[in-house]
Amino acid sequence: MRLELRSLLADALLGLADDEMILAHRDSEWTGHAPILEEDIAFANIALDEMGHAGIWYRLVAELRGEDPDSYPDRLVFHRAPDEFRCIRMVELPKGDWAFTIVRQFLFDSAEVVRLQALQQSHHAPLAKAAAKIAVEERYHDRHLHAWVRRLGLGTEESHRRMQTALDQLWPDTVQLFEPPSHESELTAAGLFPAAEPMAAEWAEGAAATLADADLKIQRGTPGMNGGREKHTDHLELLLAEMQSVARLEPQASW
Repeated sequence: MRLELRSLLADALLGLADDEMILAHRDSEWTGHAPILEEDIAFANIALDEMGHAGIWYRLVAELRGEDPDSYPDRLVFHRAPDEFRCIRMVELPKGDWAFTIVRQFLFDSAEVVRLQALQQSHHAPLAKAAAKIAVEERYHDRHLHAWVRRLGLGTEESHRRMQTALDQLWPDTVQLFEPPSHESELTAAGLFPAAEPMAAEWAEGAAATLADADLKIQRGTPGMNGGREKHTDHLELLLAEMQSVARLEPQASW
């Protein structure tokens, strides 16, 4: 693979890695606070899965950039400034109530299922293999979240109200879920990374059907701001201050 393509692919995968890592941190905030014990355990496991997926993507980024795949991921997670992260803004938002977390996780994981299926066709064999591995766990997440969306959407008047409120808040930001990576045309032409538009269309159709089945209505208003993964909310800086605090006390420490 040409050096230029390696760099472009690494940049695209860095965004996916950052998405998983930041969402994992948000999910972990429910540990000990989920509404029922079984879900406390389940969401802790989802957070661990997302962190593991981030680790897989970070290692691929390291290999594509010619860096040490054992040490470079820690540098990316713990020693970058907020403006160097490339996650979408949806995952940065505070965890909110349980309905907000369920809607966000459903929107994200259902998009991941579509993306991972497409990534398994990548001509970069390590990427295709990684996508196949991650897809197994993401399919479990997706089934779990589908059940919760239906349970709360068709539950009580209060649970439905909270779910609809969360969907109204989050839906505009879904525009970023399939925002094309930089130089998408070069990556797709080389068979390395799938085109965003077909994935977005497939995801939108499936997500809309699930939400409608739960009596939740998509508000087709003004879409959220995309404008690239370089723009973040103020919440990311606070999240990273907590997540990176221990590592930054001893920057040269071995973990």
